[in-house]
Amino acid sequence: MNCIVRSALGRLLFADRGRLFPTLSAARAMSSSGGPTPPFTTLSVTHPDHHITHVELHRPEKRNAMNKAYWSEMVDCFNQIAEDSECRAVVFSGAGKMFTAGIDLMDIAGDLLQPQGDDSARIAWYLRAVVSKYQNTFSVIEKCPKPVVVAVHGACIGAGVDLITACDIRLCTQDAWFQVKEVDIGLAADVGTLQRLPKVIGSRSLVNELALTARKMYSDEAKSCGLVSRVFPDKDSMIAGALEIASEIAGRSPVAVQGTKINLLYSRDHSVTDGLDYMATWNMSMLQTQDLMKSAQAALEKKSPKDVTFSKL
Repeated sequence: MNCIVRSALGRLLFADRGRLFPTLSAARAMSSSGGPTPPFTTLSVTHPDHHITHVELHRPEKRNAMNKAYWSEMVDCFNQIAEDSECRAVVFSGAGKMFTAGIDLMDIAGDLLQPQGDDSARIAWYLRAVVSKYQNTFSVIEKCPKPVVVAVHGACIGAGVDLITACDIRLCTQDAWFQVKEVDIGLAADVGTLQRLPKVIGSRSLVNELALTARKMYSDEAKSCGLVSRVFPDKDSMIAGALEIASEIAGRSPVAVQGTKINLLYSRDHSVTDGLDYMATWNMSMLQTQDLMKSAQAALEKKSPKDVTFSKL
C-alpha cells in the first residue's frame, strides 16, 4: 500500500511541477526544442515567456559548428528581433551536449582556402568582404537593442567566444570551458574576440595568454575573471536562471532597458565626457516617456515594475 501511495504522490507532484515551478518547466521546454525553426536551418526560435525570445544554436549532430547558413541566419534572426516590438529580452543557448565547437571548417573552407579573384588585390578584397560578413554575424547581437543573456554549457570554442563577448550577460555551467582556438589553426581571431574580450575581462595579460596559447579556460576561472557572472551546476538550472534574468529585464520599461543597453555600449567605446554628453542628448527625449510616471507610481504604491503595463516599443 505504501508503495502505491508513494507512486501516486510522485505522479501527482510530477504533473503539478509546471504549475508549482513555472520557470523550471519553461526552462526544460527551452532546452529540448524539436529542431531548427523554419526558415532557419541552424537556429531554433521560441517564445518561452511573455516578451522573451529564446534563440538556440541547433546543430547538435555537428557539435553546433557554425556552417555557411548560420552566418547569414544569425543576422536575419537578430534583425527581426530588433524590430519585434513584443520582444524585450533574449536568451541564447546551444542544443545538445555542448555550446559550440566554433567555425565549421569543412563547410566554409572554400571561402577561406580557395578565395575568388584574378590577382592578389582582388583576392584580398574578396577575403575582406568574407571576414566583414562574418564579423557582422556577431556585431548584430551587440547592435540589437534588446539585452541578450547567453547560456553556455560544455565547450565554447573559437567563434563561440566571439559570439558570447557580443552578448550582454554571460552565464555558464560548471562543466563549461572556453578556448580562443584560432592560433591553433593558423590565423588570428578576426570576428570579435580580440576586440571585445579585453573589454569584458579587463586584464590584457590574461587575454594575451588565452589568445596566444589557445589554452582552455574553465568555469571557475571564467567566473573569477569576469567572463561570466554566474555559474550553475547543470544546463537545466542554467537555462532556468537565464530565463529568470530575462524575465526580470522584460518586466521593466522597454524605453529604460533599451536606452540602458545602448548607452552602456556607447560609454564602453568613448570617454566619460562623451558618454555623459550622449546620455544627456538621449534622455532629452526619453525622459518624456509615460513609462517614467508609471514606474514612479508603482514605486510609491510599493508595487513591482512587473505589475506595470508598458506599451510596446
